[in-house]
Amino acid sequence: MKTVYHSAESRGYANHGWLKSHHSFSFANYHNSERNHFGVLRVLNDDYVEGGMGFGRHPHRDMEIISIPLEGDLRHGDNMGNSGIIKRGDIQVMSAGTGIMHSEENATQQPVKFLQIWIIPNKTDVTPRYDQINIEENSVKNDFQQILSPNQDDAGVWIHQDAWFNLARFDKGFSKEYKIKKEGNGVYVFVIKGKAKIGDQILNDRDGFGIWDAESFVLEAEENSEILLMEVPMELPK
Repeated sequence: MKTVYHSAESRGYANHGWLKSHHSFSFANYHNSERNHFGVLRVLNDDYVEGGMGFGRHPHRDMEIISIPLEGDLRHGDNMGNSGIIKRGDIQVMSAGTGIMHSEENATQQPVKFLQIWIIPNKTDVTPRYDQINIEENSVKNDFQQILSPNQDDAGVWIHQDAWFNLARFDKGFSKEYKIKKEGNGVYVFVIKGKAKIGDQILNDRDGFGIWDAESFVLEAEENSEILLMEVPMELPK
């Protein structure tokens, strides 16, 4: 088993006034040659947007983009005709493919907090698409809840990549083994809130921990915790 630990404090940080963003991997003006990506996990941004502010319409191409709101309401609009609000309990996915234009704005005067995640796809020039689902309707405690996979018929949203995301809402003291689904994949564990342990490594709020060259590992909650597990291929597409 190989591992890498990223403390919350070691992340890149950008303060634009209306936007405060922590970057687990190199992004925009933050560059760390040792943290450009974790396999095909290219971006993990922990964003805070002031009320009434947001990202104006901007382009993306050949990237799988996942947004997970943690607090507040985020208004989405794109050139495919999709518009609406995503909030805590929702997960949004866009396959940028041949190109999309979209905007993300705080729909209220209260702050919005959300995770934006970019995954490098296993195929390019796909037809752009959008999907949004509520994951609270089937929420579970003390288990791994799948919220993303490569398969359209599985639980959660799907993307063009052999990746699986799970939410773990564990009570203090609960532990469970996570079995990696595909050979060559690794898992990036991100603590949304709480405190957890993998092996001898303690993970606190917003810490990240990557695991690869392993078949499984045990995740244990040191406190009541909410944890995102992102299983992704470790080899970049050629």
